Amino acid sequence: MTTMAADATGTQLRRGALELAVLAVIGRAPSYGGEIVETLAGLPGLDTGAGTVYPLLSRFHRAGWVETTWQESPAGPPRKYYALSRAGRAQLRGRTEAWRQLAGTMTTLLGEGRP
Repeated sequence: MTTMAADATGTQLRRGALELAVLAVIGRAPSYGGEIVETLAGLPGLDTGAGTVYPLLSRFHRAGWVETTWQESPAGPPRKYYALSRAGRAQLRGRTEAWRQLAGTMTTLLGEGRP
């Protein structure tokens, strides 16, 4: 596989996992956008930027999956924090289960689940 094709494949895989990753970060604790971007940037394979995360957060808010509050920042302007709503927690649970099933299947298919 060429480097360009491998990069495109990696991008496709990241896109599929990014929504779950953002929900998981917020599910751990209410977070502001920059904090979510920094968390994901520090994880191999999930490095992404604000231009990808903020539109997801807006979509999650419109869907009712997150609730927002403004909190004062120790430095700079107030920050918008995102917390999972009841519907967001249900999304996280459902997507986590689907991810685990898919990951288990793929591990088996790739031969990594064999003793």
